[in-house]
Amino acid sequence: MTQDAYATYPSLRDRPVFVTGGGSGIGESVVEHFCAQGSRVTFVDVAREASEALVARIAATGAPPPRFVHADLRDIAALQDAIAGARAAHGPLRVLVNNAANDDRHKVEAVSVPYWDDRMAVNLRHQFFAAQAAIPQMKEAGGGSIVNFGSVSWMNGEGGYPAYTAAKAAVHGLTRGLARDFGPDHVRVNTVVPGWVMTERQVRLWLDADGERQIRENQCIKDKLYPPDIARMVLWLAADDSRMCTAQNFVVDAGWS
Repeated sequence: MTQDAYATYPSLRDRPVFVTGGGSGIGESVVEHFCAQGSRVTFVDVAREASEALVARIAATGAPPPRFVHADLRDIAALQDAIAGARAAHGPLRVLVNNAANDDRHKVEAVSVPYWDDRMAVNLRHQFFAAQAAIPQMKEAGGGSIVNFGSVSWMNGEGGYPAYTAAKAAVHGLTRGLARDFGPDHVRVNTVVPGWVMTERQVRLWLDADGERQIRENQCIKDKLYPPDIARMVLWLAADDSRMCTAQNFVVDAGWS
């Protein structure tokens, strides 16, 4: 189905939105869906070519094109500058989507201290500092919604990438703590927990016959998950329709976990 077959949220029109890792995969779909709602979107990504192509593609649809800022989220100063720039361009943020992550596989015996620290920087640390930079803007705006991205990987007890699962488990604690701190200012904080989403990267690297079997055996709904399935949950959490939802995990995994 096309996007116009799904919900439109009037509260998202013209709403300033900031998305991390918006140039490909799930983040790309999140950016597309917010732009289709008429939101004023800024996104950051390390992949310049793919991100610029996304901006051009959205502009060609007639939707408000997003602002792309090239940044490596391991550079917290660059992230903070991008969030400040979003305010200058679109006004104080109302929505922050902490999507960016990397689930590279690794063996326990191969993990060094620098590698561990890098996995925390890529998958966890930037979520906190993005929220820290966004909260003054949301207070100024009278409220907002922060959507952090978790993963069912640790909930399912998966092996093969312990630094990633540790970081993603920590996201859930971060969400609950920030929700308590930010709630008095009408800022909601929730976690979207995707299952196995068929991004181009996932299909290219890991979807084989055994993967197809796992989907059939473990998901209640046997259809494959795609990025728009996650993006539509993010839209709902960003919109005023979910105004009393905070400190929660919203799992979108077709019933695997």
